[in-house]
Amino acid sequence: MFLYLSHFISKYISAFRVFEYVTFRALLACMFSLFFSIIIGERVIGLFERLKVGQAIRLDGPKNHFKKSGTTTMGGVLIILSVVLTVFLFCDLSNAYIYLLLFTILSTGLIGFFDDYKKLKYKNSKGISGKTKIFFLTIITFIILFSLIKLIKNNNLTELIIPFCKVFIIPFGLIGFCIISFFVIVGSSNAVNLTDGLDGLVTFPIITCAVGLAVFAYISGNKIFANYLLLPHISGAHEIVVFCCALIGSSLGFLWYNAYPAQVFMGDVGSLSIGATLGTISIILHQEIVYGIMAGLFVFEALSVILQVFSFKLRKKRILLMAPIHHHFELKGWGENKIVVRFWIISIMLLLLSLSTIKLR
Repeated sequence: MFLYLSHFISKYISAFRVFEYVTFRALLACMFSLFFSIIIGERVIGLFERLKVGQAIRLDGPKNHFKKSGTTTMGGVLIILSVVLTVFLFCDLSNAYIYLLLFTILSTGLIGFFDDYKKLKYKNSKGISGKTKIFFLTIITFIILFSLIKLIKNNNLTELIIPFCKVFIIPFGLIGFCIISFFVIVGSSNAVNLTDGLDGLVTFPIITCAVGLAVFAYISGNKIFANYLLLPHISGAHEIVVFCCALIGSSLGFLWYNAYPAQVFMGDVGSLSIGATLGTISIILHQEIVYGIMAGLFVFEALSVILQVFSFKLRKKRILLMAPIHHHFELKGWGENKIVVRFWIISIMLLLLSLSTIKLR
């Protein structure tokens, strides 16, 4: 909206041309979404409290979590609302990638909403079945992929870029591209969901991933930078920077209330949608493997659950005291704050490692 207004006003006041710079709009988007989510956060939490939208705690979880039962949940609504409003204010609404990302965050957020609603209705932590969740995520994923195939009409779409290598690219073809993209989007969505288990644990890694993807989007959207740094040039990708910054600001604002002791939990409405959105951005930018590095904490959490299940089914033994792995450390005696901060540090290290792939080729 502001971009179009600036086109009109800049005819009379040249200073308004600054809105044409994606970096300026990205900065404003981050600041606006941050302050907006903080300002309305108290009201949203208050509304959810009056509606008795309280978290149901898993009965087999750590005992110290029982005191969190009834804490306001579905806080992801706050993030989505802030992102959507910020995008409409500061993004170039003629950019097709923006609409694709809005579709992703809203559609997967709807799945998370029904999952949270079912938990609230039946007052347990099960929600909708895993098969139902995967089914709807699969439909949304293939809508996203079909849209991408229509948007990116070049042969590079189906090529997998290997980081730390100059010219090592694997051509997977259309079918291979669809399979890999499916695992990236659905896997990212569920991995972020699994990580959301402690106060503030998942929010900061979301921010670091959004920061990393924003950097790659800025480079890929600039033909000169992309060619120099040997990254694929993707016309229009620069606008994704504004979207990422809106997500960064919204997540920071949410963290204001989600930090220990949490006043609100993200819920599946937030974790499923944000995970799917980050995965979609990585596919648009052709940085699926790099995203796997920067989102390594989510991958680690998901693998801990997978290995725990396989170990128990095959050996009748658990390799962890409890999965996901952050619960394992809780049962080992680590304090909640210690686990969260240490995982935050790991997410920063993974971000730096992923950014190093830009130059180390």
